[in-house]
Amino acid sequence: MRYTDAVALLRTIPVFASLDPASLKLLAFSSSYLTFHDGEMLCREGEAGDSVFVIEDGEVIISKSREGQCVKLAQLGRHDLFGEMAVICSLPRTADVYARGMLKVLKIEADVFLQLVTANPDAALGVMRVLSQRLMRFTELYQTMQHASPETHYPVPPAAGG
Repeated sequence: MRYTDAVALLRTIPVFASLDPASLKLLAFSSSYLTFHDGEMLCREGEAGDSVFVIEDGEVIISKSREGQCVKLAQLGRHDLFGEMAVICSLPRTADVYARGMLKVLKIEADVFLQLVTANPDAALGVMRVLSQRLMRFTELYQTMQHASPETHYPVPPAAGG
């Protein structure tokens, strides 16, 4: 991904949309562009939360193991942000994240993300909105899981080779 394309992508993400051009350029410059294939794992539950991801193209499945089954918590797509909870709370990852089909992401290191959010009130507010929306969705999911049927469980995806 070209540097200018990364800036354009970041500008479309609500959390980053209010950033000044210099901050967007710094963020783009300090990010890594990664590609994943279907089924490849981006994050494993329990691993260090050392980065945040922005989906440029494709989708991810966020899942958690429960009683030997893989429970799908969320499916995120183009321009979605994930990984921020572990970074903000300085905690290990709380779920597994797999690519669903071909996936292209920008990976933002934790220290860069935290510096950006703490220095920019609009970005901080954007992150709070994302987290609040997720909390509402997960509360609904938890209530649904209380009465879960077998259709809500998925086989655990195999680990990607390599």
